Parts: sequence; structure tokens; C-alpha cells
Amino acid sequence: MKRIIKILIILIITLTTIVIYLSIYGIKTEKFNNEIIKNVSKVNKKINLSLNEVNYLLKPLNFSINISAKNPKILLEDKSLDLRDVTSNISLKSFINNQFSIDDLKISTKEIQIKDLISLTRVIEGSPQLFVLDKIAKEGLISANINLTFDLNGEIKKNYQINGTIKKAKFNIFNQVKIDNLNLSFNISNNQLTLRKIKTNFNSVKLKSSLIKIEKKKDIFFVDGNLANEEQNFDISKLKPILGDLPNNIVIEKIDFNSTNTFSFKVNKKLKLNDLKFETNLNLRHFQIIKNPLNLKPFLPNYTEQIKFEDHEIKIKLRKGTLDIKGGGDIYIGDELEQFSYSIINDDGKITFDTKLNIRKNPLIINFLDYKKKKENSSEILLKGIYKKNKELIFKDISITEKNNQILIKDLLLSKNFKIKDLDYVKLNYRNKNDLLNNIELKKNKSNFSINGKSFDATQFINNSMNDDESTTIFENFNSKFDIKIDTTYIDKNDYTKNLAGNFTFKDNKLNKLNLASTFSNNKKMNLSIETNNQNETITKFFSNYPKPLIKRYDFIKGFEEGYLNFNSIKKDGVSNSVLAIDNFKVKEVPVFAKLLSLASLQGIADLLTGEGIRFTDFEMIYSSQKGSTNIEEMYAIGPAISILMDGYIESKKLVSLRGTLVPATTINRSIASIPLLGKILIGEKTGEGVFGVSFKIKGTPKNLSTTVNPIKTLTPRFITRTLEKIKKN
Repeated sequence: MKRIIKILIILIITLTTIVIYLSIYGIKTEKFNNEIIKNVSKVNKKINLSLNEVNYLLKPLNFSINISAKNPKILLEDKSLDLRDVTSNISLKSFINNQFSIDDLKISTKEIQIKDLISLTRVIEGSPQLFVLDKIAKEGLISANINLTFDLNGEIKKNYQINGTIKKAKFNIFNQVKIDNLNLSFNISNNQLTLRKIKTNFNSVKLKSSLIKIEKKKDIFFVDGNLANEEQNFDISKLKPILGDLPNNIVIEKIDFNSTNTFSFKVNKKLKLNDLKFETNLNLRHFQIIKNPLNLKPFLPNYTEQIKFEDHEIKIKLRKGTLDIKGGGDIYIGDELEQFSYSIINDDGKITFDTKLNIRKNPLIINFLDYKKKKENSSEILLKGIYKKNKELIFKDISITEKNNQILIKDLLLSKNFKIKDLDYVKLNYRNKNDLLNNIELKKNKSNFSINGKSFDATQFINNSMNDDESTTIFENFNSKFDIKIDTTYIDKNDYTKNLAGNFTFKDNKLNKLNLASTFSNNKKMNLSIETNNQNETITKFFSNYPKPLIKRYDFIKGFEEGYLNFNSIKKDGVSNSVLAIDNFKVKEVPVFAKLLSLASLQGIADLLTGEGIRFTDFEMIYSSQKGSTNIEEMYAIGPAISILMDGYIESKKLVSLRGTLVPATTINRSIASIPLLGKILIGEKTGEGVFGVSFKIKGTPKNLSTTVNPIKTLTPRFITRTLEKIKKN
């Protein structure tokens, strides 16, 4: 009995020693290499595994054997891939029964060149995607740990895990996108890829991400993650893949920002992207544009093509195709710093915007409203509106506020050509450059409008209306009637009318009919009518028995007094044929006229011009106008001291060419008196003496006129005829 016990003890000790040895050191053999290679080939039949000695390590607690091979190689045709080790476990029972069945397989690679891995993978599966990847991959190392488990049939289960790292990878995508120094860790499981600790340079932009996850559900890939960039001064040329091709009239010189971003989207097998969502917090430290198409100089005199944005905090969101951008910060207009905030929402091409610009140091001018911000005040400009998919633009609100000054416009609809199609409300309540109060309201009532107010400075409006250019219109599809009533209407800084009332109508974007009447402060009248007849002729009539405020607008006429003014014009196909008549007035300080009198040696009349003035009983000008050119068919003026007959042409702001005859009244009397019987009846028997008269020419640019005169000995029949007509009239 003792002998048996002793044998059992020796046997147990021996077995225990063997188990301990096999558990710690194992054994090395090539006996089962073929079985291992056979099981590895289940991953892919093209894969062949080269093994040396394999170590078998007993796992008594699990009743399994751990198999490990150091420095094996994967062989594919003429290519090979070095591995660090391959390990697996088989059940002890199957090993004893000589049924070699691998439960799991773990493969650890060394650091492998990415291009070598791609080349090896292309041998297994020659897809177009791998071909492109092989072309764009330039450098980099990859290492991985692959954990596979097998079912009872030796098939790979879906609970596999692959994790690893990529270091110093470099990709060049068609010389447009360059990815340098890409480092990350990855984990691949069934239908899921997770990327962590990502750092790279994307076209010299330093990017990092803590997580990007890709999950496959059926035939759709779901991608979500985060991305951030560090603050840096970017090379604009290398941002072209992000910014795209900018128009030639936009040049960006500098951009400096940092951002944090979260994103998600779906991709199908055809690489079509859907359901893109992202949120961005952007800190725009510096953004400088040195060339842009906006011409804001008429409104902001300090404005140049260079615009600088600084310290803008911007939030960007994209949800269900709707892009929402909100931000604000500093903006430099010229050298002055201002504040700018904005909200822009793009919903499938429909763009809603809400912007605010605070102007403190810069001047602000709106010429067509004769508005100018005072230097010591600040202005707030609000723009709210919608840019529609059909390219129409609706300004829901345009507001300019400067202390007690306010300009407000609501529901202004512009066509794609930026023509006015509709308008709902306008309120003007401000003092203009002349320190005159504009206080009027425009309101829409169905398809028509009313304009009412306490006061309005029409100086700028009158100046603009004197431009004869009808080639442009600010309206499109506009047909409306306006009723107007304004208590005080200024013609210039000092002259005004009371109770301006009337109406005007637009038809097919043009002024079709107008009737206005008003009274000056001295109870003198002013009436204006415009009407387009069936022959498409625009007939204009204007009368005033107090023309002085209108005539004095012309710098070359000073000291105009008294008189009655009648103006009649017919305009068709861009050509105006007009007659201007002024009766019983006097003028003084007319530089061109004074020079003409001096050259004609009519010093007495010249002295009269600069003194109490020269009186004329009649003035009539017959002329035609077309596109800035005026052709004076005849201008005749007669008075107690002198008479003038003149014709010629004027090209606006370019050339003046006039010629005519100037004759003192005494000469006219002598000439008419020499006509038998008629002269004695009209003039009497006494005539004066002196200079007979002169012919003259005036030519040159408006600011550099040259005047020449020549004495005459006889009057033309035309001159005498016109004089007799006027004498008979009087």
C-alpha cells in the first residue's frame, strides 16, 4: 500500500511539474504548423502564413493550450508582411484527441509601411478605391492587433476586434489637398470603425480630434465625431480646397482663427452624402480682404476695398439642410474700428438675414436723402430681410438711427435686377445736411400709396430731376398712384412752399401723370403737371409767378428778381422739345453776360448789370434735349436796355458752343425807326446814338469758356422780326 501511495505521489509530482513547466515555459515544435496555417487561411484563402517554431503553453485553469509564434510572415504571391507574433488557443480535449481546432486567433503586426499594406491588400482585393488610395498615400506607418474568434465550424465570428495606430502618415490628393503628419489610434469591430487621438496638418491647417466614429447599418455608413484647429495665421493659397474658387474681384490676404466642431452625416455605397449636421464655434481673430466688389464709398467715405474683421465669435449650425450663422465682432472701415453683428440662415436657398452695424467714428452719407451723420454722434444701421430662391430680395426692415434722427423702410421688395417691385412703409424723421427737418411718411393702401408729412427738403430731388437721363428706372412691374400732402416743402435752404398737394401715377415703371400745386410764403403760386398721352408723348407744364427760388439754383445767374415763368415741353422717344418763357424780370451779376458787354464796349450797360440790374420784358428759349445734349434753336431776350438773339448747343459737362447777336436798345430804335411809317408809329421820331451792336461766340468747357465779339453794322431780318413780334405783344 505504501508503495502504491509513493508511486501516486511521484506521479502527481511529476505531472504537476510537467504542468507547471508547460504552463510557464511550454514546448516548441513545428508539428502543428500546417494546422495553424490552415486555420489562418480561413481569414482569406489567398493568405499564406510562414511560421518557424511555435510555442505551446498550457493553460490548465482553462483546459486550453496557448499557441504563439514569434516573427511570422504573411505571404501573398511575391509580397510578404512581417508580423510581431501570432497567438491562439485550442481546447485541451481537442488537442488530446488530435482534433486541432482553433478557438481564437490574435495577430500583432510590427510597424508596417502604409504603402506596403495597401499593396498587399490590393493582391487580396483589387478595388478601384484601393488603387486611388495607393496613389495618394505617400508615407506613414501602421501597426495593428487583430483578435479573431471562431465558431464550431471554424468560421470567424462577428465579435472580432482590430485596434492599432497610424503614425506620421502623409497623403497628397491630386496636389490640391495635402495631409501631413497624420497620427491616430483606431479600433475596428463588426460594422464599426472608431478613430481616436487624431492629429494632422490639413493643407498646413493643424487639426485634432478626440473621436470620429463610423458605423455601418445595412448599406448606410453613419459618421459622427469632432474636430478642432489651433489658432494660427493661415496660408490662403492652401485653404483653397476649403474656401473654393473665389471670384476674381475678391482677394483675401489674411485669415487667423481657431475652431471646435462636431459633425455627423450618412454615406451610402455610392459615396453620396446625406443628412449632414454640424456645429462650429469659430473664433475669428483676424480676417482681411484687400479686394471686394462692394462699392460702399458713396455711403462710407473712408471705405476702401480693404476690409478687416477682428475678434469675431461665430456660431455655425447645419441641421436638415438649414445653415444658421450667428456672429459679431469688430470691423475696420478705413482705419476706424466699428461694431458689426449678423445672423444668416440659409434654408434650401432661401436666405434670411439680420445684421447690425454700429458706426461711431466713420462718416455716414446717403446722398439721395441728403443725409449726413454728425461726427460726434453714432449711428445704428439695421438690415433685416430675405433673399428668395428666385433671386428677389425683400428688406423686411431697413433702419438708420442717430439720436433723434430716424430713417425707416419696411417690406421693400427688389427684383433680381435690384429694381423696386413693391414697398409697404417709409418713415423719414431727420435733419439733413442743410439742417432742415424731413418729417414725412409713405404708407401703402392696397396697390396705391399716400405721402403725408410736416416738412420735406426737396432740394436733392429737384437737382436729380434736372438730369434728363431717362434710360434707367428704379422700378419693375410697378403701377401705382401716389397722393401727396406736405405742409412745408423746401426748394432750397431758405425758400419753401406751403401746402404742397396733388398726386402722381406710375404706369409700366414710368411716371405717367402728375399734378402738384403749392403756394410760396409770399402767396405766389407754383403748378406742375405731367401727362403721357396716347401717342406716348410726355407733356410737361410748369408755371410760377415767383420763379426766383428756381432760377437762382443756377450758379451763373445772380440777382434774379420778379417775373413770371412758363415752361412747356413734349418728350417722345427720349427727345424733349421745350419752350421756356419768362416775362418782366431783371438780372444782375451774370459773369458771362458781363464779359460779353465789356468786350462789346457797352460799359454803361455792364455797370447797370452789376448795379441795380438789367430788366427784360421778354425771354423765350426754344430748345431740344436728348441724353445730356441740349440744342438751342433760338433764345431771344428783349428789354429797355438791351436785346439778345442766340442759338447753339450744350453737351452736358463737356462743351458749350453758342453764337448770337447783342444789340443796345438805342440801335434797335434807330433800326426800327428807319422803317417807313411803321418805325414812326412804333418808336417815334427820336432815336439814341452809340454802338450799333455786336455778334458774339461763346465756346469751351463749362469751366473754361472763351468769348469773342465782332461789331455789326446791320441787323438781320430775323432779329428785327423777333423784335417787332415782342413790341407788338407788349
